[in-house]
Amino acid sequence: MKYFALALVSIAVATPALAQKLVDPASVAPEFREAAEKRRAEQVRQRDCAQKADVEKIIPRDRTAFLIHCLESAEAK
Repeated sequence: MKYFALALVSIAVATPALAQKLVDPASVAPEFREAAEKRRAEQVRQRDCAQKADVEKIIPRDRTAFLIHCLESAEAK
């Protein structure tokens, strides 16, 4: 039982580490700053669409299609 609890705690601690950090263009070398700004904008769009999917309670089976549609519509704006 003790090992099971330890395994659950280690999984709970490690799970948030899997998410990508938002790129900070200020911490990147000047020659790569433009690319970092574009990457950050893309990450923000992806995060916003993922949050919309969570709010709308999209089931995992339909989540990919929802995210693709959301990202395409955000790109068109």
